[in-house]
Amino acid sequence: MLNSPYKGTLIDLCVPAAERAAAAADAGRLPSIVMSDRAVCDLELLAIGAFSPLRGFMKAADVERVLSEMRLADGTLFPIPVTLPVTLPEGVALDRDVALRDRGNNLLAVMRVEEIAPWNREAFARHAFGTTDTKHPLVAEMARWSAVNVSGPLRVLRLPAHYDFPALRMTPAETRAALERMSAAKVVAFQTRNPLHRAHEELTKRAMASTGATLLLHPSVGMTRPGDVDHYTRVRTYQALVKHHYAERSVLLSLLPLAMRMAGPREALWHAIIRRNYGASHMIIGRDHASPGIDSTGKPFYGPYDARDLVMTHQAEIGVTPVDFAEMVFLPDEDRFEEVTKVPKGARTVTISGTEVREKYLDQGRALPEWFTRPETAAILGEAYPATWAQGAVIWFTGLSGAGKSTTAEILVARLLEHGRQSTVLDGDVVRTHLSKGLGFSKEDRDANILRIGFVAAEVARHGGIAVCAAISPYRETRDAVRRMVAPGRFFEVFVDAPIEVCESRDSKGLYAKARRGELKGFTGVDDPYEPPVAAEFTLDSATQAAAANADVIIRTLLAKGLIR
Repeated sequence: MLNSPYKGTLIDLCVPAAERAAAAADAGRLPSIVMSDRAVCDLELLAIGAFSPLRGFMKAADVERVLSEMRLADGTLFPIPVTLPVTLPEGVALDRDVALRDRGNNLLAVMRVEEIAPWNREAFARHAFGTTDTKHPLVAEMARWSAVNVSGPLRVLRLPAHYDFPALRMTPAETRAALERMSAAKVVAFQTRNPLHRAHEELTKRAMASTGATLLLHPSVGMTRPGDVDHYTRVRTYQALVKHHYAERSVLLSLLPLAMRMAGPREALWHAIIRRNYGASHMIIGRDHASPGIDSTGKPFYGPYDARDLVMTHQAEIGVTPVDFAEMVFLPDEDRFEEVTKVPKGARTVTISGTEVREKYLDQGRALPEWFTRPETAAILGEAYPATWAQGAVIWFTGLSGAGKSTTAEILVARLLEHGRQSTVLDGDVVRTHLSKGLGFSKEDRDANILRIGFVAAEVARHGGIAVCAAISPYRETRDAVRRMVAPGRFFEVFVDAPIEVCESRDSKGLYAKARRGELKGFTGVDDPYEPPVAAEFTLDSATQAAAANADVIIRTLLAKGLIR
């Protein structure tokens, strides 16, 4: 066994089966913390030893040293903070137990609280991700995290339930045992959050040949980058490729329920440590490994080979050798792939970017070319991602009461029906009588109402429908939270802009007059603020333009984008 702290053995955080019922009964009387989906992923990997030698959510001393030096307080290399930020419920205190639950209220673990510590978002983002730019998905997400972390010893009563691909969900110990049964003396791991196309296949096969290793195909199936292909579709493509295009018993496909941070170089080093725990001796570190793309200025967050360089710096300490390849391109005249740095002078090359895959092929209902992807993969992606005109979207009208949101939305729905697109209308006033009955008009209740509408709208869009929403939705942060629920490029914010005097003149219910007299408190635009969008997809002047003309502006854009035919 490698003399390393990264051994992937099962860390004994789990309560023995014989004691579980009694422990669960005791936990039922404890105060509870409902964990985020990210924290649930982290809890599972802590419990099964994937984050070895880490045994729990980090304390402040660990966090501080990880951020500054990429090491735990005891000096062990560990580049990513794993914390549990929570809003503390009543009854949570030091040296007392608290129950940890998922968002379905399922009891997962009990923690003895040893530390309750504030943390600094800006410092965390700057050190962990190298940026405070909210274009980075984790920086944006962190704005919603609680400002307090809790930590302490864990007793895991049950692991999160996974009902998909159970045979592929292996712990580090189970993965090592499976590799041993395959007589894998060397193991090269491949981390992926995307479907595997022919270039990836070529890269993995070259890595196997150059190292003499078995391939551990180890996709992340927890939280990845918003907008990524869902893991159900991805895993189906992996299964097809392993079955038809790799040598028998040369590949172990195993799923990793990791919540990615998109932290570039630090994340690559973290991925290598995790794969060491699963039995890997080598790991493929590709170009732009774990990169979130470009920042707000249009520049990449990380250099293309920063991740490779950092893993190489620490390879001896972690016991994982990085396998380095440049970008693969296809040489059509020679019918083969080659690293871009090794292409013969004057040779013709072709590539297809991820954007082109979506926009030129999947969105248009066109089959991907066979040189780029295997037919099995193309067929699965085609089933999962229909043409643009059959995809869902959310059209979100916002503006003051009386601005004309509902009227414009009603006309828009009729126009959509003309083009053969069914839509679901979620009007703020109607929703309050049904979905949000009982909510008041405090900021908290208004936010809850908008988030409920957003949740339903996102589900409608996810299943291929168009959700047309008309709600004042006065707070920018809450509207942005709804935007994040929807696939990128499928949320259209429509600011129906009208001066408050115009809105008041249209007020048949007399609500503005009541608010002016002080009979109605917290009325948006009078004694409660309205925060107009900063970068709405549409800004419609409803004071000087007819509602029908404004609806047609939206229709023309949807036609141009291919969302309607």
